[in-house]
Amino acid sequence: MGENLFPLFLGMALVTYLPRFLPLYILSRTKIPRAFTLWLSYVPVAVLAALVAPGLLLSEGQLFLSLQNGFLLASFPTFAVALKTRNMFATILTGMASILAFRVFM
Repeated sequence: MGENLFPLFLGMALVTYLPRFLPLYILSRTKIPRAFTLWLSYVPVAVLAALVAPGLLLSEGQLFLSLQNGFLLASFPTFAVALKTRNMFATILTGMASILAFRVFM
């Protein structure tokens, strides 16, 4: 049984490793244009927005812009703390406390 698993493990390792290694290998030998590098700097912000926005703005697949939307309301003090402190722990703590407060008092 063990000898039959080796090709499987080898295949899984290649499928995992090659998509990560090949772009690094190719791009490390290529001069990347400044405009492309600048464009890539926006990717993390876009991904974060795509992950967070539905949780803040949607309820059961429908747009939910209301004072009853605790997640949306909690995002305001959380965003303010993030901008002011640039401290991830303070931001997460503020977000959790805000959601708890809106759930208790709403």
